[in-house]
Amino acid sequence: MYALPREIVADVFARYPDHFRSGSAKSDWNAGQPSGLASSSFLEGPSFDRNGVLWCVDVVNGRLLNVTAAGDFSVAAEYDGWPNGLKIRDDGLVFVADYKHGIMVHEPGSKTVKPFMVRANMERFKAVNDLFFGANGDMFFSDQGLTGLHDPTGRVYRVRVDGRVECLLSNVPSPNGLVLNLAEDTLFVAVTRANAVWRVPLVGDRVAKVGVFLQLSGGLGPDGLALDAAGGLAVAHAGMGAVWVFSERGEPLYRVNTPGGNLSTNVAFGGPSNNTLYITESATGQIYRASLDVPGKPMFSHRLE
Repeated sequence: MYALPREIVADVFARYPDHFRSGSAKSDWNAGQPSGLASSSFLEGPSFDRNGVLWCVDVVNGRLLNVTAAGDFSVAAEYDGWPNGLKIRDDGLVFVADYKHGIMVHEPGSKTVKPFMVRANMERFKAVNDLFFGANGDMFFSDQGLTGLHDPTGRVYRVRVDGRVECLLSNVPSPNGLVLNLAEDTLFVAVTRANAVWRVPLVGDRVAKVGVFLQLSGGLGPDGLALDAAGGLAVAHAGMGAVWVFSERGEPLYRVNTPGGNLSTNVAFGGPSNNTLYITESATGQIYRASLDVPGKPMFSHRLE
């Protein structure tokens, strides 16, 4: 039997200003959302750069955002898109999983967002959701679209540093956040509509013996993922107002609550010791934070000179 997880109440780090929440309820993005998820803004995709600046996105309004240590927002870029996930590569380029266009790229300071990959092997995406970089530069991303238990055809891709594109999975009912384990020989994928996290062993150019690592219940399902330095997994559980932190073996260690809203969508480790968990809560447009005992796994494999 597992012990009950320790309960932590996160506090508010930053609140998205009202004047930025300008999206229309009649927008195409809002029109395609299930009941209760339409909004004038939607924070997602938190990720820290080498300078300790927190980046995130506003899906509804097509914005890449910077958040200072004091919790102040500024717009790094605004464009005609639906940015949903964001990660920063070792060289400092900002990559965006854009639900409308595909994988996009932004050079900090440029104010522009450009296409990086809008199709794979000549095929258009359903609608990409999130992405992650391995230490060797390989990029993994989820192609979610409107898939679910009724249509388990969501896909997970790997883009090798040499440009090769591999479809690792094509039978996922709503693939979402994803992250590699410490050894980087296994990919964890949040499968939102199955309310589960899958373990995906990587065997050369293929996968084998894919299984369920975590089976959750309630809420809308798992969304964003992050790994800690001990191999533990932080899982944003949308609809539950919580982030669960599990050990490397899948044992529940913490429940981190976001008391202002239930739509805890994504997570990132940051702060001076990298042991602060930052959480986007998309219903209220707030970013929460909580201190944990174990720091996050460093996002960058080396320091640039």
